[in-house]
Amino acid sequence: MPGALTSTQIRNLVENEPPLIASFINLEAQLQPSGIDLTLKEIARFTSSGKITCDNSLRRTSEFEVIDFDNNRQLHLTAGVYLVTYNEIVNLPLNLMGLALPRSSLLRSGVTINTAVWDPGYTGRAQSMLSVLNPNGFILEQNARIVQLVFLSLGEETESYRGTYQGENLH
Repeated sequence: MPGALTSTQIRNLVENEPPLIASFINLEAQLQPSGIDLTLKEIARFTSSGKITCDNSLRRTSEFEVIDFDNNRQLHLTAGVYLVTYNEIVNLPLNLMGLALPRSSLLRSGVTINTAVWDPGYTGRAQSMLSVLNPNGFILEQNARIVQLVFLSLGEETESYRGTYQGENLH
C-alpha cells in the first residue's frame, strides 16, 4: 500500500543488498519514526553561476569550493547559500521515492535546506542547498544530523531514474 515507510520498514531495507541507506554514522540515532536523518559530510560555497536550458544540452551547474572545518570540526557560516553533501549513500528501489526535509532545529535557528525529489532507482550521495537566513550566521558541526529523509512507497515499481546525477559523489 502506498504511503510513508516506518522505521521498522526502513531498518529492514537497510539490511538489503544494496542497502537502502549505506555509510550512515549511527543508525540508532539517525532512524526516526517515519524516516532517517542524513548527516553533514561537507559544505561548499558557490563560486559561479549555473544555467538550465529547455533540453539540458547547455546545462551548467554552478562551480563550488569546499569549506574546511575548523579544529573543532565546525563551520561558522555567515548568511548565504551553500551546497551540502551528505555522508549517507542512498539506493532507492523502483517502488520508493524520497523527500528530505530540514530538521526543526535548523528552522528554529533561521536556517533551511532545499532539496529535490529523489526518484525511484536513484543511487548516490546526494547534495542539497543550505540557506542561512539568520543575519547572525550559524555554526554546523561535521556529521551533524541536518535533514530527515522520508521514503514514500509508490505501490508498484516504476522506471528507474536515469539522470545526470545517478551515482553521484560515491567517492
